Amino acid sequence: MARKITDACVSCGSCESSCPVGAISAGDTQYNIDAGSCIDCGACEATCPTGAIVEE
Repeated sequence: MARKITDACVSCGSCESSCPVGAISAGDTQYNIDAGSCIDCGACEATCPTGAIVEE
């Protein structure tokens, strides 16, 4: 199951650089995870300072 980014995202970008498959990109108001590309490794969740990334 892929991860998702909640409204707690502050657009710091730490998750984007931690994703080994490049599934995270900047959106208009927050970062987004492409569920089809996400390998559910949890690397992004571990780097998020606000806890905005959760299992979908």
